[in-house]
Amino acid sequence: MVKSSASAPVLRPFEGLPGEADWVALREVVPSATATARTTADHGGRDVTVTTVLPGGWCALHREDGTVLLALHGMGSSDDLSRDLAAALLVALAAEPGTGVLPEELPAVQDGDPRLQDVLDVDVPFEVSVHDGYDYWIDSGTQMTDEIRESLAEAAEASIPTVKLASVPAAYWCQMSREFLRWARTEDEDAVVDAVARLHARRESGLAGGKFLGMFRACGLVVPVWELPRGTEAAELEEPVAELARKLDEALAVTDPLDANERRARAGIVSRQVTLR
Repeated sequence: MVKSSASAPVLRPFEGLPGEADWVALREVVPSATATARTTADHGGRDVTVTTVLPGGWCALHREDGTVLLALHGMGSSDDLSRDLAAALLVALAAEPGTGVLPEELPAVQDGDPRLQDVLDVDVPFEVSVHDGYDYWIDSGTQMTDEIRESLAEAAEASIPTVKLASVPAAYWCQMSREFLRWARTEDEDAVVDAVARLHARRESGLAGGKFLGMFRACGLVVPVWELPRGTEAAELEEPVAELARKLDEALAVTDPLDANERRARAGIVSRQVTLR
């Protein structure tokens, strides 16, 4: 496993990359998705498919068809996740086609080694595609066998249904015991908590008839979560979440101190926060 020697943990490893909130969402809350990236000219200008997860515990894969995939799940926490992922990507780029890269095969990461922000072209948009299954694991030249089909079907069956909303950035509907919305935010954590507290105190923090549950921290960002009325479909959220985004933006712009009701709301929100990374 890669071990960073950095003296202090990097709290926001994806800061500075396009789509930071989506990087965090794919790392923490989305089971099956791919996204676009490209290395800089200094690193060959190669197209890269960023994925949530790869089979076999691989952290990266150079497929037989030449496609290079980089997985965000499965890499252990370290002082700088960005540096660890960059190391995995560089090994995969240099590997022979058909090679999967395991975390324990990576070299030890040192201060000064490249980070994703050094390896990837930050002008290339991070465009996310959420998938129902894991067919993207298989390259175009692979002959589909019954065993492969069964493996893909089992993986898909265990996956949580997830949809990326179109009306706001980095918001993902998912269906577990019931339906939820998880929305990664790039603003300062205290500002997001204050803004939601202002709405909560006015009983305006709900979404589409559902209720605000709380927030968790992941990769330096906060991810507010809403529980939705049973049976709510992702398409039903587009207009309500756009309206909620407008209210949140207005609340984020307020600089006045919280009043007593808002402070009580904030205390309740903070008491329910958890940190994933």
